[in-house]
Amino acid sequence: MRNELLTVQEGSHENGLNGPLGLAQPMRISTAETRMKLIVQPDSGVSQVLEAIRKARKSIDILIFRFDIHELRKALAQAVSRGVTVRALIAHTNHGGGKSLRKLELALLECGVIVARTSDDLIRYHGKMMIVDGRLLHVYGFNFTHLDVDRSRSFGIVTRHGRFVQEAQKLFDADFARQTYRATCDRFVVSPENARERLCSFVKSTKKQLLIYDPKVSDTVALRCLAERAKAGVDIRIIGKVAGRAAGVSAEPYPGKRLHVRTIIQDGRRAFLGSQSLRKAELDHRREVGVIVDDKRVVQELIRVFENDWALTKTAKREAEAAAEKEKDRKPEKNRKSVEEEPVAVGA
Repeated sequence: MRNELLTVQEGSHENGLNGPLGLAQPMRISTAETRMKLIVQPDSGVSQVLEAIRKARKSIDILIFRFDIHELRKALAQAVSRGVTVRALIAHTNHGGGKSLRKLELALLECGVIVARTSDDLIRYHGKMMIVDGRLLHVYGFNFTHLDVDRSRSFGIVTRHGRFVQEAQKLFDADFARQTYRATCDRFVVSPENARERLCSFVKSTKKQLLIYDPKVSDTVALRCLAERAKAGVDIRIIGKVAGRAAGVSAEPYPGKRLHVRTIIQDGRRAFLGSQSLRKAELDHRREVGVIVDDKRVVQELIRVFENDWALTKTAKREAEAAAEKEKDRKPEKNRKSVEEEPVAVGA
């Protein structure tokens, strides 16, 4: 049986949008409503996630791959007690197998959460997102775990952008019911539907600079795209790993404890943030979710965090030391010139 709901909700789910679920209805949204916020881990913690859950009035749809934060589970239970419809779509398996996920399903069911398990048609359902009241979307690079939130570099996006929210709702509803999802928003990046095409196009359109967080870049097509950009003079810096050969493309290990995000910052103006690495499995054989954004403040904050992290890498430290030595060598020369050029006083 294709649709394996662990408990059945009566009636239709209210998505908070005008029109049927999944249809792109025209929406008038103010600048304040479309303004995005960036979650930076491990600095932000779960405060923004908790805030969104606690403010929910009608519905919460949450996509889960890993989950061990008791405070979040408690907040979801409290939302149910307030009359909020909470739906949780839980991965059929993860790297540790399904035992912990099945235990989570039972715990959430006891809280009154409507739980469904993803299909097993893909290797993994690895995306992480939450939709609140059909109007607010969170897309995460991190799982709902202490390891990801407290001890890893990761990011999340919070947005009320109508097009993103509609597309996310359509994806959630399709996967919840185990129905076919068809991507209709170019900046909402979903594996395996449109991720390869969108991310390769994103890389290819770069003119000056690519700043990348990726645990392991290994897809041959993606590496070829990066090599072509490097040959064209694009400055490419990667924090993470690169598996395979691509001229002009190398990476520095993350200088902190752990890296658990996939982010590409393009030309200081746009950024991709999501759960999919530039790896074949994550582009073609897993459910992954990400977004391409151009919010100026979000992009600038991503650049700030990247540059701070990059400054702690071995390559950056070597370059800084070399620059300091060069400057030190120049100082005596400057001093000699100033002495030679100093006018000599002539007596009367």
